[in-house]
Amino acid sequence: MPVLLVAEQALNGLQYGMMLFLMAAGLTLVFGVMGLINLAHGSLYMVGAFACAWIAAATGWFWLGLLASLIAAAAAGALIEILVIRRLYSRDHLDQVLATFALILVFSEGTRWLFGSFPLYLSLPPALTGAVTLPGGLQYPLFRLVIILVGGAVAVGLWLMITRTRLGIRIRAGEADREMIAALGVDISRLYTIVFALGAALAGLAGALVGSIQSVQVGMGEPVLILAFVTVVIGGIGSIKGALIGALLVGMTDTLGKALLPGVLARFMDASSANTIGASLASMLIYILMAVVLILRPQGLFGARA
Repeated sequence: MPVLLVAEQALNGLQYGMMLFLMAAGLTLVFGVMGLINLAHGSLYMVGAFACAWIAAATGWFWLGLLASLIAAAAAGALIEILVIRRLYSRDHLDQVLATFALILVFSEGTRWLFGSFPLYLSLPPALTGAVTLPGGLQYPLFRLVIILVGGAVAVGLWLMITRTRLGIRIRAGEADREMIAALGVDISRLYTIVFALGAALAGLAGALVGSIQSVQVGMGEPVLILAFVTVVIGGIGSIKGALIGALLVGMTDTLGKALLPGVLARFMDASSANTIGASLASMLIYILMAVVLILRPQGLFGARA
């Protein structure tokens, strides 16, 4: 198998993993700090994508659309936390699932009412189009490299925030013992709103970046949400490091599996069967990976033991 093909697919897996990290980082913060199962996280991803597409189309400035994705997703996240989510913290997880599933329907129908059922498309600025030549002669799209760099920068920024800032200390304390930090005078409701808005902003950024290489459409967040949950389970609930490692594992496993498995199986069977079986096995690989991690380490790779 050509080395350049493997290298290209590895970069695709890295780019996919960084996109999943942006989704999973916010999800694991909300899940770990607030103990909330938020099925509406994918809808915030969709909000960011539509905000970016609409503002970029209206103004002609992609960068303004990217900023709008952060603001719109964070504002939507803060609003639903105050109006809906705040009433669910003391409720059973089933109530949280039902309420946030209802939010998916509200966001989907509201977005369809505002923008219609047809997909939107984002145009990249000239500075981000084209390909760059990497060592070995590999031509790779510049914007996909930008996504990788943005994901890495966000990972470093989150690590610095969690470990070096007062907000990060409060987030870690809230994850460990929310009753104690409330007793010490920390406004726990405000902290939860900030955490939820931060997670929403990261999801919105992921939606805007992915919407720039795919179409922006209603319901685009649900498939990504499933993979984000898988990433959180693999990495460990509440761990940013776990979200990053889990996202990279899922991205690489999914991308390389789909690209390489049919070719490997073709050495032992006919091409048609190899393509069919390879595609089926590739779609199962990330769930097999999750099962193996849970068997060996039930709390996830970097999750704390209960």
